[in-house]
Amino acid sequence: MKPYFPAAALLLLISYLGVQALTGERGLLGGGERDAMLVMREAQLARIMEQRRDLEVRVRYLRTDSLSRDLLEERARAVLGFSDPRDYVIRVSAPDAKAASAPAA
Repeated sequence: MKPYFPAAALLLLISYLGVQALTGERGLLGGGERDAMLVMREAQLARIMEQRRDLEVRVRYLRTDSLSRDLLEERARAVLGFSDPRDYVIRVSAPDAKAASAPAA
């Protein structure tokens, strides 16, 4: 049995590495999963970049050299909780905390 031990160990090592090369995290059979993850992350990046562009525009309008009265008024109303007498205000009640946390039957 002694002369076969190194060959058996080498065979097990080659088998292990072969299985990992096919089914491991970066294996040949995991390409579809990686492609799906890449598409998901690219969509997430596009949403974040759009949000960033929107925020950059808002910040540009809030600077003193190009102050937008409409945007300033909108932000002041949102922060202070006031409304213009000419505005239509629709109040929406928040869902009950008990109803939201209770599991659906």
